[in-house]
Amino acid sequence: MIEATWIAFAFGLGLAARQLGLPPLIGYLGAGFALAAFGDQLGVGKQDSEILSHLSHLGVLLLLFTVGLKLKPGNLVRPEVIGGGLLHFGLSSLLMLPPIMLFLDLGWQEALMLSVALAFSSTVLAAKVLESRRELKAFHGRVAIGVLIVQDLIALVVMSLANGEVPSAWALLVFLLPLLRPLLFRLLDASGHEELLVLLGLMLALVVGGMGFEAVGLSSELGALAFGALLAKHKRAGELSDSLWSVKEVFLVGFFLQIGIGGLPDVDALVFALVMAALLPLKTLLFFFLFLAFRLRSRSAFLSAASLTNYSEFGLIVISVLMPQWLVPLALSVVFSFIISAQFNRFSAAIYDRLAHRLIPLERNTRHPDEQPVSLGEAQILVMGMGRSGRAAYDYLQGKGYRLISLDSDPVMVERAGSEGRNVLYADAEDQTFWQTLEMNRIEAVILTMNDAEAKIIASRKLREKGFTGLVVSHALYEDVAREIEAAGADHTYLTMTEAGAGLAQNVAQHLQGPARRD
Repeated sequence: MIEATWIAFAFGLGLAARQLGLPPLIGYLGAGFALAAFGDQLGVGKQDSEILSHLSHLGVLLLLFTVGLKLKPGNLVRPEVIGGGLLHFGLSSLLMLPPIMLFLDLGWQEALMLSVALAFSSTVLAAKVLESRRELKAFHGRVAIGVLIVQDLIALVVMSLANGEVPSAWALLVFLLPLLRPLLFRLLDASGHEELLVLLGLMLALVVGGMGFEAVGLSSELGALAFGALLAKHKRAGELSDSLWSVKEVFLVGFFLQIGIGGLPDVDALVFALVMAALLPLKTLLFFFLFLAFRLRSRSAFLSAASLTNYSEFGLIVISVLMPQWLVPLALSVVFSFIISAQFNRFSAAIYDRLAHRLIPLERNTRHPDEQPVSLGEAQILVMGMGRSGRAAYDYLQGKGYRLISLDSDPVMVERAGSEGRNVLYADAEDQTFWQTLEMNRIEAVILTMNDAEAKIIASRKLREKGFTGLVVSHALYEDVAREIEAAGADHTYLTMTEAGAGLAQNVAQHLQGPARRD
């Protein structure tokens, strides 16, 4: 069966790429080229390519649906996200246009489409890099993801305009979609946590969103994104996104296989890709200086720019629709950019530490949206993390009369907790410069309630390295994580589920009013 050949090639070369420290999708593209080279011997025909085309389209719809699930206005509607994303897209497209027209001898329309495709950065790669480093919720991670979502929305607009399709009158019903939100919320609540949840996501992304929008003359990609956005405010949106992650990734393998099967790269394609790879640092510099212009600190600007230093699979999607003859050269450019970006991001924090003395003076002399405290004032207790556990600990101790301060790396959470009357500041526990400058002379105890285990380990270690001798307590889900946190310097680590069970038992004993009776 030819499907077995696809899977074997994709797995084998994907695994090889991963062993080399590269994103597996580089291997998938290589598998496509291998299938193109040996297609006749392996029996790969036109029908097989059509099957892959269908699978890749499903992968793109699921990708956009999961992007929609992350469309939270609090993280997206920020000057550095919208301004940085739009300005970079416009400036990058304009800067790339003249050399493309000059050296490739293209008309301005074709050259513009190519420059637009090269202006996007990879949502898949950036998300995986940030997730692997546990930085998705750090300030620079949120900025990078926000910019990528802005770019994804631009990509949909570009494809819709370039296709030139006129929607039917029924397309006006799209404006009534927000009225469906209560129904969609109920469906999500009723779907449980297993296969029904996955089926609900597939139905909304592929059937209701994709096919529904196509039926009224709109882009199926826009439909998938719209239905994801309708569910973004639901408390289980993240769970739905996680449940679809593997399905989406498998379908996207078909997208990269299809590109490779489309044809082997020639010398011209290779030269084009090498030139585009050489121009990648310009993308980094443009992002960096734009973020500085929007008052970010140099560290946040540098790490956000590093995450966005690549070309995008969305560029491939745009080109596959508008200029399919350029798909192979652009795909090769994306591959080279992924190789460079993977290695750059691997050492980006260390690179910044070496360049910090040169980059910090470039910051604007004003208050930064990612400003971190240098003193914790008169507070006695520091609570790090303003999730449910952090808020509960803060409110309990505040009721006992203690002077408290809390830190969180999520700007939206900081604003929310501050509006509720808590003393909360923004800070990233994994930022080395934060710990170097922090003054906490009055702090007697620190409570670590961050969700990320690595952040709690780093915070425990940095607190002890600073010479803090007070009480450090944390919570953890698993015993092995608890041991790591205590080895890093925490005095006590409480197992969340164990403590919850003990609390339930304590309440039962109190209701029974006294010790157990033995009859």
